[in-house]
Amino acid sequence: MGDLYAPDRQQLEEDNQESSSSSDPLKQETSEPPSLFHSAPHPSHSGQSSAPKNSSTQPSEPLPPHPYDNLQQKQKKRKQKAVTDFDMDKMRSTLKQFSRDWSVEGAAEREVCYKPMLDALLYHFSDVPEQDRVNIRVLVPGAGLARLAWEAAKLGFACQGNEFSHFMLLASYFVLNRTERINQHTIYPYVHSFSNAPSTSHFLRPISFPDVLPADLPENSDFSLVAGDFVEVYGVTDEDEAKERNNDDHGGYGKESQEGKWNAVLTCFFIDTAKDIIEYLNIIHRVLVPGGVWINLGPLLWHYENNNTGDLSIEITLEDVKLLSKKIGFEIYASNLLLPSSYSR
Repeated sequence: MGDLYAPDRQQLEEDNQESSSSSDPLKQETSEPPSLFHSAPHPSHSGQSSAPKNSSTQPSEPLPPHPYDNLQQKQKKRKQKAVTDFDMDKMRSTLKQFSRDWSVEGAAEREVCYKPMLDALLYHFSDVPEQDRVNIRVLVPGAGLARLAWEAAKLGFACQGNEFSHFMLLASYFVLNRTERINQHTIYPYVHSFSNAPSTSHFLRPISFPDVLPADLPENSDFSLVAGDFVEVYGVTDEDEAKERNNDDHGGYGKESQEGKWNAVLTCFFIDTAKDIIEYLNIIHRVLVPGGVWINLGPLLWHYENNNTGDLSIEITLEDVKLLSKKIGFEIYASNLLLPSSYSR
């Protein structure tokens, strides 16, 4: 369905290859809910050891190693990466995102952020019968823990979320594919911060999730997540795909054009993650079919402004974003500058 892109791709592929070549002795034979998470397939490995041909206590040949032993050896050889402050900050943010996206406590924030976007989506396609919404393809870049994308799929649309962050990908996979009942999981997302706490109970309060069953989607629904960088995955043009098709030396990662493949794009707290906002706008416009709709909500808190990594960063005003959007080919039908919202408070 999608691809895993560097630098995340290499590490995820190593993990996938190692885990796919082992037999997990702790695996429980229990039924699992249907998988809602889709990403690029990785090479499969049989990794099965054969039983010795003779049952003597002194076999003529050494017993082959068990695949799990091989996995343990690889893990010992792998260089242990130090946990950085950045990693810890992302971990804390992801835990709070569980609260925002998948708990009862986050309902008020979702009502402010997601509901207006979903209402606008329904309004734009109000002439499409509910049973035919599955033919309307909706893209959600920067999907995070995928609640907005899930809500669009719940309404009957064919929806695909896109996310690059390791932390968000692992967390969304967990909630979508490892949940069998409502409020099955409990965490303490605020225990890592002691600031502005009126009492001990404030930062020790538990959060249970999910408040809905992720598998509770319409019959024949089309819902997926793709791991990878938004620009690299959805910035592929018809010309890029043609060149890739003629190039046999692409390492198995073919490019698939996304031009005109989507009826709607929903961006929530996303466009300010751009290093080059002009590139984002061009891609969003290019992936939409003629007459498609882009629905956006969020601030312009440019993530790479004043960065110390040497990354390119283009910061412009909302007025300029609108001007550029029109020049690229968008028509602006509605704009609300006074929509109050909070983010993982």
